[in-house]
Amino acid sequence: MNRKGCPDEYPISLIINGYEMAVFQLTKSDLEDWTYGYLFSEGFIQGASDLESVDINEDMGTINVSLHTGFDYTQIFSKKKHYTAGCGRGVTFFSMTDVKSFDKVTSNKAYQLSYLLKKRSQFAQNSDLYLETGGMHGACIVDEQGDITIREDIGRHNAVDKIIGHALRNRLQPERLILLTTGRVSYEMLSKAAKFGFPVIGSRTAATKQAVQLAKYLNIEVIGYLRGKMATIYTSSGRVENDLNVELAAEMH
Repeated sequence: MNRKGCPDEYPISLIINGYEMAVFQLTKSDLEDWTYGYLFSEGFIQGASDLESVDINEDMGTINVSLHTGFDYTQIFSKKKHYTAGCGRGVTFFSMTDVKSFDKVTSNKAYQLSYLLKKRSQFAQNSDLYLETGGMHGACIVDEQGDITIREDIGRHNAVDKIIGHALRNRLQPERLILLTTGRVSYEMLSKAAKFGFPVIGSRTAATKQAVQLAKYLNIEVIGYLRGKMATIYTSSGRVENDLNVELAAEMH
């Protein structure tokens, strides 16, 4: 496969109600989706309607956000920061204890393993930035009709924030959506998915022990190493049927 270029990353400052929160390394695509998704994932907003306006200036490297709800930065930054694993030194304000307070998933929608593998293949075949550069992460949602929507970024956390932002802006309900990601499912990635309420998370790579523990507690199905006819089912919520009759690479109950 011929690669045409290197993946892009840019420093972009997020400014909320006039207060510069931080500078993030982002790929300049779907930045409005990222803004909605990040603010929701970190608890700054409860829904898309909390945002009054989003002004993105790519030349200046700024995203200016106005919130209807106000923004008490002293309260936010009084919380302990938790530095995330991999893909740059990201920060989350949710501890594992915080994540355990999220609502447990109650969806009873079930999927066949072959279906998840098929959608993972479609995801890979339609990840344009990855196919061009070989250096991008992606996140994908599969809706009830089987349609997929993909968002990509240099960082796996950013890609998940972008797809959550897309879902929020389009008022999609999580109960019958699948989240697929190219990145490792660590506890902070699980927290983003749990905050939105995805019942099923699939990855082309591994999940961490802490993420699996949280997923079991919140009744979320996590499947790793979705490749070819292989998979690792980390949880046992009953939402994935192994219809391929192949031995799973590993199975953790």
